[in-house]
Amino acid sequence: MTKDVDFSTINFKVSDGIAFITLNRPRSLNAINPEMVSELNLAMDRVDSDDAIKVAIVSGEGRAFSAGFDLKAAAERGPMDPIRWRSVLEADLDLILRFWDSPKPTIAAVHGHCIGGAFELALACDISIAAESTLMGEPEVRFGSGIVAMLLPWITGPKQAKELLLTGEDRLTAIRALQLGIVNSVTPNDEVLNSAIATATKIASAASSSVMFTKKAINRTYEIMGLRQALLQSLELDIFIESSGGPEGDTFNRIRSEQGLQAALAWRNSRSNVSN
Repeated sequence: MTKDVDFSTINFKVSDGIAFITLNRPRSLNAINPEMVSELNLAMDRVDSDDAIKVAIVSGEGRAFSAGFDLKAAAERGPMDPIRWRSVLEADLDLILRFWDSPKPTIAAVHGHCIGGAFELALACDISIAAESTLMGEPEVRFGSGIVAMLLPWITGPKQAKELLLTGEDRLTAIRALQLGIVNSVTPNDEVLNSAIATATKIASAASSSVMFTKKAINRTYEIMGLRQALLQSLELDIFIESSGGPEGDTFNRIRSEQGLQAALAWRNSRSNVSN
């Protein structure tokens, strides 16, 4: 396995037709900051354009796949008007959909926490494999935020999506996620990457043009049913949520500003008797 490109927030390697994209901000639980957004886009440019790459695996370094979009980086942006929110959220949605739209199959190998935008990224991948101790979900409604990529109803169903998203569930277990069709399989904690590699190897050994067009045919089915337009309409609502504010979001942001992110997260969790 050789390291092909130098990045600061991710690792990128290619071996035997498989691209390995590893989120690499372990001290921040691989939270996705603007630099990581840019580097993931560059990595996916390589995946999409390199004929030697047949499939891509995205995973996380350290204790977690990812805690989602970086709340600290969001706070550092300062006051945001709707125009700035649109720019940020459109870039976030575009990143997530890179994994759905890529002509190459994408596999998420998740462990630890897989939360918020990272959960949506895993949903956008063609196949998701979870370590047995993984905790997933989207807590956005618990601090006055919204969903960037409303993919969950397309993966599960409306009742399951409403249960998870309207409660702000962020401790969904791997086994429950498997039952809901959110992940393809659950493995022992130390086997998740090997399981992803085994699946990727099978894909890489198949006829690449057949794989590419079969993925396109499956995606086109959902496009015909309106997935793309639904995601864009949901993004409009997310822009409204983020730019209009509200008491929960204001309180969360005030505590984060005055006492730090951990205090704000503790306040959020205390409201639903959930602790991370």
